[in-house]
Amino acid sequence: MPSVSKQIFYEGNVQGVGFRWSVKHIAKGFDIIGWVRNLPDGRVELQASGEPAELTAFLEAIGQSELRAHIQNQSETLLDEPPVARGFEIRHE
Repeated sequence: MPSVSKQIFYEGNVQGVGFRWSVKHIAKGFDIIGWVRNLPDGRVELQASGEPAELTAFLEAIGQSELRAHIQNQSETLLDEPPVARGFEIRHE
């Protein structure tokens, strides 16, 4: 089963609102790997990999969750390599 990997940047009121914790919680319902972290410029970066339909459903679940009220903009890029992660993690670097 081919997997696809994406990098998504979320902009808006996305730090200090439990965004990363909520994304990790949503990820538990999907067969994906990846990570989420805050960036110094106020955005949140997400990298995730999974079977295309599974990854799409995961990203749609984020967009349909209570987090949508905090997201003003998001940009999505396909990655050549899957993120290095065990399951789905919150990164703190």
